[in-house]
Amino acid sequence: MPVNTGGAVVLLSGGLDSSVLLHDVARRTDAAPLHALSLHYGQRHARELDCASFQARQARAATHEIIDLAVLAPVLAPGTALVRGGAEVPDLDLLSARDREQPPTYVPNRNMILLSVAAAYAEARGLTRVYYGAQAQDEYGYWDCTGAFLERINAALTLNRRNPIEVLAPYMDASKAELVRLGAELGVDFSNTWSCYRGGPHPCGTCPTCVERRNAFAVCGIEDPVLRPRG
Repeated sequence: MPVNTGGAVVLLSGGLDSSVLLHDVARRTDAAPLHALSLHYGQRHARELDCASFQARQARAATHEIIDLAVLAPVLAPGTALVRGGAEVPDLDLLSARDREQPPTYVPNRNMILLSVAAAYAEARGLTRVYYGAQAQDEYGYWDCTGAFLERINAALTLNRRNPIEVLAPYMDASKAELVRLGAELGVDFSNTWSCYRGGPHPCGTCPTCVERRNAFAVCGIEDPVLRPRG
C-alpha cells in the first residue's frame, strides 16, 4: 500500500483554464509533490498536449505524464464534435439557447472518465488531491463542470476504505476573464495555451471556446498572443 505523501495531481489539458490552475496550485506548499496529468482521448489535434508539456515544465511539476486513451475516440465520436470522427465543430453563433445548455462540443462522460483515471493515479502514488479546471463557461455549459457533479464524485470517492481522494475545482464559479487576470498575475505564458476546438494550424476564432477566450481577454484589456482576429 503506498504511503500517504500528501501532494496533488492537476489534470492538465494545455488549455487556458487548466494551465492557470497548474501554476496556481504550484504556489501552494502543501501541494508538493505536484504531478501534472494529461490524457489523449482522441481529440482532434495534439497541439493542446504540446502546450501541456510546456506548462508542466514552466510550473516545475515533479512529473508530467500523458496517458493514451485514444482507443476511446470511436466510442465517443457519435456523441461529440470534439474527437476525430465526430461531427463538425459548430460556430458559437449557430447554437440555439437549448444547444448551449449542452453543446455538440460536450464529450460524453469525459470528466468522469478523466477524474477516475486521475484518482487512480493519485491513489497509487500516495497523493491525496486531484484538481481539475472546471470553469463557469460564459456562453455555454456542461453538466460535468457543476457543483452537483463535484459533490457527487467526491461522495463516491469517500467510499475508499484506505486512501480516499478529494477532487477540487476551485474555479467552478469563476468567469474566463477572472482566469485571464489570475493567469496574468501568475505570469502564465498564454502563448503556450490552446483553446480552439477545431484542429487547424491557427485558432478559428468562431467556435465556442475561441469566442469565450477572445471575449475574456477583451474584458481584461489584455492582448491574446494566440487568438488572431479574423480578416
